[in-house]
Amino acid sequence: MNTILITGASSGIGKATALRFQSEGWNVIATMRDPAAGADLAALDNVLVARLDVTDGASIAAAVNEGIARFGRIDTLLNNAGYGAYGPLEAFSTERIRRQFNTNVIGLLEVTKAVLPHMRANKAGTVVNISSIGGQITFPMGTLYHGTKFAVEGLSEALHYELEPLGIRVRIVQPGMIRTDFGGRSFDFAMDEGLSDYAPTAQAMGRLFGKLAANPSAPEVVADVIWKTANEPGDRLRFRAGKDAEALLDAREVKGDAEFIGDVKVLMAE
Repeated sequence: MNTILITGASSGIGKATALRFQSEGWNVIATMRDPAAGADLAALDNVLVARLDVTDGASIAAAVNEGIARFGRIDTLLNNAGYGAYGPLEAFSTERIRRQFNTNVIGLLEVTKAVLPHMRANKAGTVVNISSIGGQITFPMGTLYHGTKFAVEGLSEALHYELEPLGIRVRIVQPGMIRTDFGGRSFDFAMDEGLSDYAPTAQAMGRLFGKLAANPSAPEVVADVIWKTANEPGDRLRFRAGKDAEALLDAREVKGDAEFIGDVKVLMAE
C-alpha cells in the first residue's frame, strides 16, 4: 500500500488531498502545526495525524520518522503548507519578510531534505510542490508571496534534474483561485497609515482580487490534480489546477511583459 505525507493537511487543499488519497486506499500521513485540528482525519482508517511545523526542524524529523515507523515507507511527499503575504514591501518588518520565506521556501526545502534519504534508499518516490499561478505571473502588492512561489518553481525545476536519475520524480502543481481559507488565516496583509502613497494601488488590488476570486475552484479540484501527479507515469513537471489557471497561464505564455502587465493594469482600473 502506498503512502503520502502531506504538510498543511488541517484544511483546504491539504485536507482535501488527504481525504482523496485515503479514499483511494493509500496510507496518509496528515501533518499540521496543531494535530487537534485533524481529529476527523485521525478517525479514518490508514491515516496518521502528526505534528509538523515547517519552520521547526525537530518537528519535521519527528513527523517523517513517525510516518515511516507507522507505514514503513513514504512514496509521495506533498509540500502544501504555506500562506500569502501581501502589501507594500515597506510595510513589512524584516521578521515578517523572513516568516514568509521561511514558511513557503525554506520550510519546503527542509521537509524535502528530510524525506529524500528515504526515497533515495528506495530508488523511488514523488515530490509534489504546491506552487500557484502566482509562481509564473504576479499581481500588485504581492512582492513577498510571488517571490516565494517563483522560488518554488525554480527550485523544483532544478530538483527535477538531480533527482530523476535516482528514480525520484518532482512535480509542480499550479492552482488558480481556490475556495479555501487563503483569504483568512493563510493571508497576511500589511499596510501602514504612514504609507498613504500606496493606498490607490492597494484599493485597485482589492478590486482585482474580487474579480479573480469570483468563481474559485473547490479544493477537491486541486486534490484531483495532485492524485494525477502521484500516479501519472513519465517526466511531466508542471500541472495546472483550475480553469482560471489554464486561462491566465496560457495568456502569460503568449503575451509579452508589456501586454500582459497592461492587461492587469486595465483590470485594476475597472
